[in-house]
Amino acid sequence: MFGGVYLLLILGVDPGIAILGYGLVKYETNRFTVIDYGAITTNAGINMSERLTIIYDRLVDIIKRYNPDAFAVEELFFNKNIKTALTVGHARGVAVLAGSKSGVQVYEYTPLQVKQAVVGYGRADKNQMQQMVKVILNLGEIPKPDDVADALAVAICHGNSSKFSEQFRV
Repeated sequence: MFGGVYLLLILGVDPGIAILGYGLVKYETNRFTVIDYGAITTNAGINMSERLTIIYDRLVDIIKRYNPDAFAVEELFFNKNIKTALTVGHARGVAVLAGSKSGVQVYEYTPLQVKQAVVGYGRADKNQMQQMVKVILNLGEIPKPDDVADALAVAICHGNSSKFSEQFRV
């Protein structure tokens, strides 16, 4: 809270090993503004440790460049493919580590919480989420790839959640 105005710079992350989406938004009072968004990509042809290092280094660079107040990351949902779940889990762990080691407070949200905060309905489909991200952030088109729109949704979720929790602090 700054002079009666609630201001927060939020880095949202949608973890993945091939594509990790990120979105940086400014949340001021009841308004979101996009600062930056994109994807960190790694090639399947390189080994896992190199891929994780790329993700870590790129996230640390983004954090250093923008100095966010909060780092919001989506929790993993149950995946039937154990190998996929494990590799995404590695990327998620590295993302959380990058935020934490950079001194940014890390917040975690389930897919259900993100959908509820962005669409108002915890069972919203991907298209509904993407359309709401576009509307809330006043974008001309839905950010691509999907992981980027998901990362922006996580940042929006944190903005809405942090405002709510701020109102009830003792």
